[in-house]
Amino acid sequence: MNSQRRFSFMLWFSVLAGLLVISLIPMASLGQLPTEASNPSGSFSFSTIDFPGGNHTRVVGLNDHGEIVGDYFDSAGMRHGFLLQDGNFTTFDAPGAVDTRALAINNPGVIGGRFVDSNGASHGYLLERSAFTILDVPGATFTALQDLNDQGQVVGAYNDSGGNQHGFLLTKGNYTTIDFPGGLRGTVAGGINDRGQIVGNYGDATAFQRGFLLSGGNFSKIDFPGAFSDTDPIGISANGEIVGYYDDDNGNYHAFTLQNMDFSTFDFPGAVNTQAFRINAAGQIVGYYQHSGQHGFLATPNSIQKP
Repeated sequence: MNSQRRFSFMLWFSVLAGLLVISLIPMASLGQLPTEASNPSGSFSFSTIDFPGGNHTRVVGLNDHGEIVGDYFDSAGMRHGFLLQDGNFTTFDAPGAVDTRALAINNPGVIGGRFVDSNGASHGYLLERSAFTILDVPGATFTALQDLNDQGQVVGAYNDSGGNQHGFLLTKGNYTTIDFPGGLRGTVAGGINDRGQIVGNYGDATAFQRGFLLSGGNFSKIDFPGAFSDTDPIGISANGEIVGYYDDDNGNYHAFTLQNMDFSTFDFPGAVNTQAFRINAAGQIVGYYQHSGQHGFLATPNSIQKP
């Protein structure tokens, strides 16, 4: 049985005054990634991850050490973050939070996510060695941290005072706004790797959700072939392999990988919906699926399974 422990955390705020820069990342070019997909049956060995005693577990963060983060609901309907390390669960809540989501963990062990306070406002946070740093894009009415890399760069999304949604990149105290060119219904920066490549999604004129890769100042569209309305690439590894999910014409979600210009799709066995979020250097993937409730999963390539 996995043990449960609860941290007692210290709050401290990051002061960004005098360091703030908000600008639009320039578009050098706009491309379209190829649109073919395969379905390699049996490529992964799957493990279900459920927080002990919790409901609706999501697993959405993973590093190269196999440390996993996610969130779950308790019996009272409150959401909490958790860390799964060496088989042990640790649960935590951001200070003042009524809802805490853990969304990413880098190799140094810094956890990132978002929380909602008692006033209903959303904030980003970083958790390092039991200390929280709260991140709010200046002037924003909503801030959601989505991912961070080993250099401490952070990506996410925010709403401006007019209610418009933008992606952001935070580097050494400087915020940069990310807007997909022609994305009429908002942009979310969902994942970043150590090379600074960013993946995310934007809303087009039809209100469908489309994916993108931002690499070297260049945007490329990512649309899973055959997706009905939504493609969401949300994780990218150090070598550029992308993971995410898309929907079919029945409204069900399926996970995908994109590497060397090739798409592959997979589902947790027997699941109605499968959503992939992060991938590490070994090719392990985490996410969550729907089958008699919501559960987290770890997918490990069979090629790295021990005998």
